[in-house]
Amino acid sequence: MTSERHLATAEPAFVLHSTPWRETSLIVELFTARHGRVPLIAKGVRRPRSALRGLMQPFQPLLVSWFGNGELRTLKSAEWQGGLPLLQGSALFCGFYLNELLVRLLGRDDPHDALFLIYQTALARLAAAEPFEPVLRAFEVALLRELGYAMQLEHEADTGAPIEATGQYRFEHERGAIRVVEAVGNAVQFSGKTLLDMAQSRYDDPVTLSQSKQLMRQLLGHHLGYQDLHTRRIIQELPLL
Repeated sequence: MTSERHLATAEPAFVLHSTPWRETSLIVELFTARHGRVPLIAKGVRRPRSALRGLMQPFQPLLVSWFGNGELRTLKSAEWQGGLPLLQGSALFCGFYLNELLVRLLGRDDPHDALFLIYQTALARLAAAEPFEPVLRAFEVALLRELGYAMQLEHEADTGAPIEATGQYRFEHERGAIRVVEAVGNAVQFSGKTLLDMAQSRYDDPVTLSQSKQLMRQLLGHHLGYQDLHTRRIIQELPLL
């Protein structure tokens, strides 16, 4: 009999990734509101008559129950919550990009309830056909913040002085924005306006949009160990990521 002590019931969740396991089952990575990233076995869900066959898909709001206290839990039940339009076209690719970031950067069983809401909001914005790049940049900045790598975008790292919109800065991974007095070699620079715009999630300026993508690639690459993202390779022809 399942021990109540090891039973999670009706937890809000999204499927991030799934892999076939044996003939009829899946190993599923969930992103949950109260338990963070949770891996589980969904037994028998690939059978043609399984009631859960169509539920273990990304971007669908679910209420999920599972049991077990090992590294890999066992799915008990899942219920579709609805309310979120399906992602289509480029929005679908962007959704897979968000999922890969979460799988690669989130530790298992590390709760991030605020990040869960941020992710849910990003999916809703993508489904509503909002411009993709502002949605992606805002999510990336929020993701690093929630993981403890908050970017200081309004003050200089070495002096604490306010960032000036007309200034030029380089951005160091472990420190932040450093004012550039004299250009050195081919060091990448960012305008103060870009940093201030990012702090306020404003991406209507084309320069901000371009430089913020460059900065986030730099920072995410550092935290990903400079390993390529599969989604970025697959959709590299799309100028979104």
